[in-house]
Amino acid sequence: MLDILKLRQKRLISLIKEIDYTRKEFEFLNTKERLIALIGARGVGKTTLLLQYLSQYSTDEALYIVADDIAIINFGIIYIVEEFYALGGRIVVIDEVHMFKEWAGHIKNIYDFMPDLTIRVSGSSMLNILLQSYDLSRRMVIGELKHLNFKEYMEITNDTKLQSYSFDEILTNASDISFELTQRYPLLYKQFKDYLKMGVYPYFTESDDKSNYQNKLFNSIEKIIYEDIPSTNKIKFENLSIFKKLIYKVCESKKPYQVKIDTLAKELKISEPTLYTYLDILNKTGVFRAIYKYSSKQTKKPSKIFFANTNISYALSEDLGITTEIGTIRETYFTSCFLPKEIYYSDIGDFRVKDFIFEVGGKNKSFSQIKDIPNSYLALDIDITSNNKKIPLWLFGFLQR
Repeated sequence: MLDILKLRQKRLISLIKEIDYTRKEFEFLNTKERLIALIGARGVGKTTLLLQYLSQYSTDEALYIVADDIAIINFGIIYIVEEFYALGGRIVVIDEVHMFKEWAGHIKNIYDFMPDLTIRVSGSSMLNILLQSYDLSRRMVIGELKHLNFKEYMEITNDTKLQSYSFDEILTNASDISFELTQRYPLLYKQFKDYLKMGVYPYFTESDDKSNYQNKLFNSIEKIIYEDIPSTNKIKFENLSIFKKLIYKVCESKKPYQVKIDTLAKELKISEPTLYTYLDILNKTGVFRAIYKYSSKQTKKPSKIFFANTNISYALSEDLGITTEIGTIRETYFTSCFLPKEIYYSDIGDFRVKDFIFEVGGKNKSFSQIKDIPNSYLALDIDITSNNKKIPLWLFGFLQR
């Protein structure tokens, strides 16, 4: 069995040898921590990063396992790893670990009884839900691989390394930064427009064909609904279609979807608590991006639902024959540049980030709606600015994270 797994591993590593670009999360995997979990949405590049990590070692030293492999399902993780360990192997990488039903118990056992074994696993963004049944929290270090930001897209497409900027640097120095970058990369603004349609997921490098890219994106969403969600939640198969209905609702609205929990729950014929759960699942698995209203009181109800990124918005709208609203695309991009707890919906302007108010729009957007608001800025769909209060939208894709 090990010979077959090693042969597959060699083939996979040979395919990623040509990929020169390494994301910063590689250093996270490459630490001396014994047990690391790399979580993230489908398609963000977890497998590639794991294989890049593995390529440092021979197949006698390190073993790659895919958790839904027939052999793993038949023999179990413990059996395979014990055999590899007995032959001197000391590094095990398990991809899509959440697809193996009893994964947490198996990981706990190989961690406890093979004290010099290094373990790397990848899994769904909801992997932490499954940790509640096992005492893995003190053993496992979890890191998240997010979708490519615009800076990373620029680095890949231009074969270069670029600087990230702090939030404060972008607010105070947008004019100089945008001038320098657009001078160095004259096609930057065009590349930004390309990124919005097909640049969020690393597989944009595999083909220039939009339909191929979108097919892979659709496939990822299908796997999220029919594989990842059932593997991390106790949901009946017949209820999975509700997730598709929710996705269609957000797409159909064209504008950021304003959530009316009671009406939507009745329409979908589910309880309000169940609807909250389903929205949270789509949020955590990288399909939706829920934005909450800024308030001193915590609430479960999101004010607006966006798609997690603009590639999903464009692909689904085109597939369903729904016109894409450029205003929604701009706001979707802006929200995707920040962590969930950093950005809120605001009654004044569009969004609140920390103590700052942002109005998002095109080049003709004025300060009229926020003219008397302190710490307010325009985030505009422009290539360059001479006014630090008017920040090019693309520049938020260079935020340090």
